[in-house]
Amino acid sequence: MTTQHTYRVIVRGTFEGLSEESRSRLLAEADAHGMSAMRFTPEGSLAYDRTLKHFSYRLVVLSDAADGEEMAGTIAEDRVETALRELGHGHGELKSTVTDMDTMKINYKR
Repeated sequence: MTTQHTYRVIVRGTFEGLSEESRSRLLAEADAHGMSAMRFTPEGSLAYDRTLKHFSYRLVVLSDAADGEEMAGTIAEDRVETALRELGHGHGELKSTVTDMDTMKINYKR
């Protein structure tokens, strides 16, 4: 039996080739996708600003610990690509930052 770990993944990218419809929809929803709306969730939380240049997604990924952080990043990037495709938003290369929450050391103050 393999051990599952919980990973928090931030996937960053750049919008590319946005249609006018896509730009209009993103601008109309920009206030709901600012810094205060960012959450780590399994489906992902999209954040961007009105320049419509860069974006970030925050996701929670459950994956086999033996597969490591690289697999969690790949899973997250695949989820982001699927979500953006379904929304009709074009993007460039994606880059992930992964944190294994099960191995993270927390220093508590006394």
